[in-house]
Amino acid sequence: MLTAMLQAQRATFELKCAGLEEELGRRSVEPSTLSLLGLLRHLTDMERVWFRQVLAAQEAALRYSSPAEPDGDFDGAVAEPGAVAEAWRAWREEVGFAERLTAEAPDLDVEGEDSWRGRVSLRWVLIHMIEEYARHNGHADLLRERIDGAVGM
Repeated sequence: MLTAMLQAQRATFELKCAGLEEELGRRSVEPSTLSLLGLLRHLTDMERVWFRQVLAAQEAALRYSSPAEPDGDFDGAVAEPGAVAEAWRAWREEVGFAERLTAEAPDLDVEGEDSWRGRVSLRWVLIHMIEEYARHNGHADLLRERIDGAVGM
């Protein structure tokens, strides 16, 4: 049930961005740097944090953010040629890793160490990621409506 719900949230986000290229970089309202491309980059980093870094204990630097640029996922989201395709490729790579890790886990009690929260289980990460996507899908609804009036996707 958890993996199906997370997959539905991921598919919803993808649908909210469908058919857009350079428009993905359009900012919401100044001074915010919120954009669909920024959300894509942010969600890519969140997939990487929770599944690669925390659960798989891999030394994998974030793709878009860093201690020096904590908002790099949003601030650097400019829809230049190739940047959107690269962001989708990175997101799909991270989602694929997360799906494989989840499918291969013996159960939902597999744990990893988070520097802020301590020990967290795969179950907790799946629930957290559902919440993460659901919250950002609400942002995506408003951003998409501002771009082309599309609603209820």
